[in-house]
Amino acid sequence: MKNNVRKLRTEANMTQVELAKLVNVSSRTIISIENEKYNPSLILAYRIAEIFKVSMEDLYCLKENITSEN
Repeated sequence: MKNNVRKLRTEANMTQVELAKLVNVSSRTIISIENEKYNPSLILAYRIAEIFKVSMEDLYCLKENITSEN
């Protein structure tokens, strides 16, 4: 699923290691999420959205996906 994790993280001047520590996962997990090779659990996605103070829709481009599917 397309996401904005890398964009939000770099805008916040945060490293992958720093984000990983904040959400209690490995930096490898963050790398996989950013490369769209791993879809995180709902809880993990919610934690990431909270850190960047964005909605889940903004974190995962859900509005765009819905529009393009119709």
